[in-house]
Amino acid sequence: MNLRINTKLEIPDNEIKWRFSRSSGAGGQNVNKTDSRAEIVFNVSESKTLTPYQKYRISIQDEVKLSNGCICIAVQDKRTQYQNRQLALTRLTSTLRELLKPPPKKRRETIPTRSSQRKRIESKKKRGELKRNRQSNIDF
Repeated sequence: MNLRINTKLEIPDNEIKWRFSRSSGAGGQNVNKTDSRAEIVFNVSESKTLTPYQKYRISIQDEVKLSNGCICIAVQDKRTQYQNRQLALTRLTSTLRELLKPPPKKRRETIPTRSSQRKRIESKKKRGELKRNRQSNIDF
């Protein structure tokens, strides 16, 4: 089963590696016997489905830390391995969607118009006058 990120990107199963271990979360005594913790590893640098630009976009972002060019997500929130696997897949999908979003457009700097500058100064003067009128002028 391939992991569908968006309409244009689908990651095949052979590029995703799984690791399982004993969880430290909920599960009672069962936690000592079963490997319910799921860790998903996706190697970004060796992926054949990602374009070089997509690899670059993922590598420059600070939101996810790549270890040896891999995205590692460990989940031990649920009691069963199946639920943890599903949760890990959804987290990987959402992480990759966020990382592959196009960069925001650069803001073009603009200069405030003369009328907006004048209005700003007038409102500041009005406010100052209002505060000055509130002060009591009692001489001792």
